[in-house]
Amino acid sequence: MEKVLPNTRRHFLRNLAGGGAVIGLSACGDLPRGPAVPRAAATRATVLGVPNERFYPFSDLKPAQDELMQAMERRRQAYGVATAFDIPRYEMLSVSGGGADGAFGAGVLCGWSEQGTRPVFDWVTGVSTGALTSPFAFLGSAYDAKLREVYTGISAKDVLIERSFIAALTDDALADNKPLFATISRYLDNALMADLANAYREGRLLFIGTSDIDAQQPVIWNIGAIAASGHARAADTVRRILLASAAIPGAFPPTLFDVTLDGKPYQEMHVDGGAFAQGFLYPAALTQQRRQRAAKGQRVLPAEAYVIRNARLDPNWSATKRQMLGIAARAIDTMIAVSGMNDVFRMYERTHDDGIDFNLAYIGTDFNEVAPAPFDQGYMRKLFDYAYVRARHGYPWVTKPSLAPVAQ
Repeated sequence: MEKVLPNTRRHFLRNLAGGGAVIGLSACGDLPRGPAVPRAAATRATVLGVPNERFYPFSDLKPAQDELMQAMERRRQAYGVATAFDIPRYEMLSVSGGGADGAFGAGVLCGWSEQGTRPVFDWVTGVSTGALTSPFAFLGSAYDAKLREVYTGISAKDVLIERSFIAALTDDALADNKPLFATISRYLDNALMADLANAYREGRLLFIGTSDIDAQQPVIWNIGAIAASGHARAADTVRRILLASAAIPGAFPPTLFDVTLDGKPYQEMHVDGGAFAQGFLYPAALTQQRRQRAAKGQRVLPAEAYVIRNARLDPNWSATKRQMLGIAARAIDTMIAVSGMNDVFRMYERTHDDGIDFNLAYIGTDFNEVAPAPFDQGYMRKLFDYAYVRARHGYPWVTKPSLAPVAQ
C-alpha cells in the first residue's frame, strides 16, 4: 500500500501533476496582471520607497553589507560596549520551509523557552512556513503563546480553500490562500509591528525570502526596516511578504506587489522563497571582514547559528505507483527535498569556514505520524508536542549534519 502523503506540498504536487497531464488539451486566457518590471531593472524597483526594504543576493550584496554594519553599530550602542567586537555573543537563527511541518519548529522554540536557555536572536531568517514562524521567533518567548496557537490551533480552513481540479487549467493555483492572509493579518497586528520596529532600532535583523519569478531572482526582505519606516502600507506589505514566501507555486496563488521604477508603475509576481532555498543564513560576502580578522589573529565576535529544518534529513520513503502522474509528482518532491538537504550542508560549511558554532534541529526518524490531509490539526499538534518535549528537556542539537541521521 502506498504511504499517505505526509504534507501539503506532496498533496498539491500530485494534483498539479494531474492537471499538467491535460493542460495541453484546453486553452484559456491569461489572468490579468500589471506590466512586469523590465529585464535587468528588477533590483531598482521599489514597493514602499524605503531604501533598504529588500536585497538581491544574486545581484549586489553591498546594500546588505551596509545594512549589517549599521545594525552592528546600533547593537553596540544597545549593549553599551566600545566596539561591535565587544558584544558578548551574536545569535543567529534560520527557520526552513515545510508547510504544516512548521509545527516542529514552533515546538522547538516553545520548548526551548520553557527549558530556559533560548537566546534573544540578533539575526533571524525565514522561508515559506519558516517565514510565518520567524517574526515570533525573532521577538522572543513573549510571543510563544501566539506561535503555539498558530501551529496547533488552526486547521486547513484557516489556510486554504481548495479549488476544483479544473483550476489547473483556468486559474493561477489549485487552492485559494485568502484564509491564510486573514490568519496572518490576525496575528501580525499593530502591536507586533511596533515590536518588530523596536527590535530593528536595537540593531536586530529579520529577513524573509521570496522568489521574484519574472526576474528569476531571490529577494530578501528587511522586515524590521519596513516596520520601522512608519509607512502607511508597512503592515500590509509585511503580511503580503509572509503570504508570498509561503505560496507554493501551483498550489497557492502568487502574491503580486505593486512597485514603481523611474516613476512608472509595474507589478512583480512573487512565490515561495523555497524556489531558491528552503533555508538560508547569510551570504558568504557578509562575513568577509570576519574571516580577514581571524586570519590576522585579531578578535572576532563570538557567534553561533541555529538551524531549524521543518522536515526530515533522511530520505522520506514512499512507494511510488508505476504511473506518469505519480512518478512526476514524486520526482518534483525529491528535487525539493534534496534541495533542502543541500541548504543544510551549505549553511554548515559556511559557518564552519567562519568559525561560527552550528546547531541543527530536524524531524527525527522516530516521528512516524503521517497527515491524513493538508494542515490536519491533529497531526500538527502531535508534531508540535514531539518537538516541544525534546526541547523542554534540552534539545539534542546536531553540530555536524550527516546524510544518515539518527532519531532526535
